Amino acid sequence: MGTSGDRRSWTDNDLCAVMKDCHSWRGVARALGLKGTSAGVIRTVKRHATRLELDSSHFTGQRAWSDSRLRQAVPTATCWADVLAALGVIDNGANRARVKGHAIRLGLDCAHFVGPRRPAPDEEVFAGAVRLDALRYAAPAVAMAWFTMRGCAVALPIEPQEYDLLVSTPNGVQRVQVKTCAARNSKGYWGVGIGRRPYVLDKTASKMPYDPELIDLFFIVLGDGRIYLIPTSVLAGRISIYAETYPQYLVGDASSLLRGAAG
Repeated sequence: MGTSGDRRSWTDNDLCAVMKDCHSWRGVARALGLKGTSAGVIRTVKRHATRLELDSSHFTGQRAWSDSRLRQAVPTATCWADVLAALGVIDNGANRARVKGHAIRLGLDCAHFVGPRRPAPDEEVFAGAVRLDALRYAAPAVAMAWFTMRGCAVALPIEPQEYDLLVSTPNGVQRVQVKTCAARNSKGYWGVGIGRRPYVLDKTASKMPYDPELIDLFFIVLGDGRIYLIPTSVLAGRISIYAETYPQYLVGDASSLLRGAAG
């Protein structure tokens, strides 16, 4: 039967009958003689199915398995590989993501799954020694934080440029090249390379100075945490320097970040 004011071409009894044999909302719509690709039609069918409290857990949509099969597979599985095997689908990244997403949507408990390794206690996660060989990768983030904390907006270039950062200052936008030196050299000095290799295929090509018209500032981070900010005009034409000879440009200390450094 229909409801008061209904303009449907199908009845509640029709909906109850087709729901049992269909595996998707589009299939239900088609079985009722409706256009299965219409979002409005699908919403109407779902609304009436919800009103009638009809079960749709056997629906698979574009999947080869249903929510009810997933509900049955998860409690007895020990890992996601078991779940996918029980569902009869290939174990790959896309299928795992899809199955996990549906499991979360259904609120299924997966806490009993055995992981590939025992998670480290929270207090051990960051207990490893600081790796100074990673300083070159961390330095741009240090520079961004340093400038931001001084009220300067920082941007990264969209495409590779000779500069690493663009910094907005009261004196205009400054182009900043970030350099690092992880350890002292054999003579006990902090020898910082401030040159670049030309854009050629030969990786053994000699380094050359940066064009002073393309770089405004050098932001230098040493392995002991000291930070230098040196104008390009001071270093123009050079490809290496000893940081100790520029004490007037020492602007900060990030040594707390490097505590526990190996070596």
